[in-house]
Amino acid sequence: MVRIVIVDDNVFLQKAVAEKLSFFEDLTLKFTALNGVDLLDKLVKNKNIDLILMDIEMPECNGIEATKLVKDKYPQIKIIMLTVFDNDENIFNAIKAGADGYLLKEVNPKELHQGIHETMNGGAAMNPSIALKTLKLLRNPVEFNTTEQEEIKLSTREIEVLEQLSKGLNYNVIAENLFLSPSTVRKHIENIYTKLQVHNKLEAIQKAKNNKLI
Repeated sequence: MVRIVIVDDNVFLQKAVAEKLSFFEDLTLKFTALNGVDLLDKLVKNKNIDLILMDIEMPECNGIEATKLVKDKYPQIKIIMLTVFDNDENIFNAIKAGADGYLLKEVNPKELHQGIHETMNGGAAMNPSIALKTLKLLRNPVEFNTTEQEEIKLSTREIEVLEQLSKGLNYNVIAENLFLSPSTVRKHIENIYTKLQVHNKLEAIQKAKNNKLI
């Protein structure tokens, strides 16, 4: 039985990951945490953990900082980054911090289950696209510098729609809450995706949080 912790500041996404784990009798979810600080507090009371599924973009203490802290204190615990972002800097920093694997949140339950067991057996769980980027980074090491965040401007209405979307609400409920038609909500979401340069809801929510838009 693999004892697992999910760390994600979005409770809706926590539940989505927990649902994927629930398909397998050899995986058990011990607890969830909202960020690195919350995780470390809870680990003091419950150290009997085998593996952590760690989000990257979180307030107070992000996934990369949390990975380093956990690995320093509990080196036996395996950590798989579970994120919507596959950019080179995140991959590089996560591996440097001690991550044992790196999967995208869109991973299906079967692949997640396989990745967990690969990692527990000393392997490194990675989506093919992540593995390819990792190989490129190893061949051509890059020095990452902190750059200024790009300025993204969303309208007040677009931010309202995005906030509703982050709560896991569907288009019809959002339309009702904001007194709009579902087609108008859909149009706002298309505009949000374009402005944020993302392709799906998860990426939009994470990028908006990263840029402190919601």
